[in-house]
Amino acid sequence: MKYVIGVDLGTSSVKVLLVNTQGVVKSEATKDYPLVHEKAGYSEQNPEHWVTGTVAALKQLMENSDVNAEDIEGLSFSGQMHGLVLLDDNQKVIRPAILWNDTRTTEQCRQIEEKLGDRLLTITRNPALEGFTLPKILWVQQHEPELYQRASVFLLPKDYLRYRLTGLIHMEYSDAAGTLMLDIGAKQWSEELCNAVGVSLALCPPLVEPHAFVGTLLPDVAGLTGLNESTKVFAGGADNACGAIGAGILSVGEAMCSIGTSGVILSYENDLDADYKGKVHFFNHGKADGYYSMGVTLGAGYSLSWFKDTLAEDSSFEELLAGASKIAPGAGGLLFTPYLVGERTPHADPNIRGSFIGLDGSHTRDNLTRAVLEGITFSLQESIDIFRKAGKKIDCVISIGGGAKSELWLQMQADIFNAKVVRLENEQGPGMGAAMLAAYGCGWFSSLEQCAKIFIRRAGEFTPNPDYVAKYEQLFNLYKQVYVQTEALNGDLMKFR
Repeated sequence: MKYVIGVDLGTSSVKVLLVNTQGVVKSEATKDYPLVHEKAGYSEQNPEHWVTGTVAALKQLMENSDVNAEDIEGLSFSGQMHGLVLLDDNQKVIRPAILWNDTRTTEQCRQIEEKLGDRLLTITRNPALEGFTLPKILWVQQHEPELYQRASVFLLPKDYLRYRLTGLIHMEYSDAAGTLMLDIGAKQWSEELCNAVGVSLALCPPLVEPHAFVGTLLPDVAGLTGLNESTKVFAGGADNACGAIGAGILSVGEAMCSIGTSGVILSYENDLDADYKGKVHFFNHGKADGYYSMGVTLGAGYSLSWFKDTLAEDSSFEELLAGASKIAPGAGGLLFTPYLVGERTPHADPNIRGSFIGLDGSHTRDNLTRAVLEGITFSLQESIDIFRKAGKKIDCVISIGGGAKSELWLQMQADIFNAKVVRLENEQGPGMGAAMLAAYGCGWFSSLEQCAKIFIRRAGEFTPNPDYVAKYEQLFNLYKQVYVQTEALNGDLMKFR
């Protein structure tokens, strides 16, 4: 039996999967690493932790499986998007990586908008948001000029990790699309954009396809992990692009709902014709010459974790969900908005904050739990609403992540989205997508679609309940009013935080 490895470099941990030719996960390992929040709004990481964590995870993977190194043909990556890693002329890291959830760059976003105007959406198909990479580059340029002068090239997290494993520098299109520097349609760095903001094109690494073969393992890496030096390494993709591959979102007609710390609604796009006017993200897919549109809820699963940690510390998630299942749709006239860390889609607002609306003395913890689940799902529905109003048909949603672990939540998604919701048999998210890119790169399959037919198996379907659909449509209209009614109030409250 032959195998490939998928490496999923997340925000708080790296997870590695050993997958055989039938898409069965033979072994897996995870290693955590810390985040650094030096100031409010700052989020950084030491890139060396990604390397040591990945090497340790790969070593554990090999030690815990009975697979011979010569039977592992390839390895590929999924990675957290947008994070800025700057290297000097000797390819040494200049400063800690600035991550996707760092919000210090509002001023730089306004500068980009002022210099590019409408051309920004034309070139990149995305607005200037704090999470993207270009505002971070400008922040370093303006606030740490001595470090910026030393910079020779910038990389994204998984691309730096891959460089450390192979000694070769590349960036692939699905992650490059999230830098706000890529001409999405032309699939090349935008000279016009870089010149406008004063960033040299020389800082940008060579571009390759996500399934591209980019080298083999360095001898010291092979020695530390137990893998062969001849193991083929493929470029990989952004976490959401790999999540789409791992869920089988490879053609028009299906969408993906991924609920982790943040939440994502993602839909495949064949070409550049779809124009959402910057209301949702638009990126290159992990599948060559494909694209995807994506709406993001920043505080999706985080809102449920916050609720548990704050108001139900001694209860398990299973107990909370069991209680919520006893409550009818609508949570007894209670709405929750999951804006605990701001919001992305459709409100790109770092200052908005969450709320319970309609709370009274009759409400129990079960009502609040149900309201949190519904509020997260309503926020994701706002992205689906944008897609449908633009003429896109969404009648089937593949659900992955934390939101796919509960039948209550899966049925709730079906009722609120008014679409069939599908759960997968062995949902491994972006890590499986990375493994599929390696399998395709190794030549096991003629296409990612053929790989998906073997690797991805559906475990169940949840269809909308017409009565609940009608009730949720009314509640969704009320939910959409909460942002409008509380935006100014939250702005006034900022001075007291």
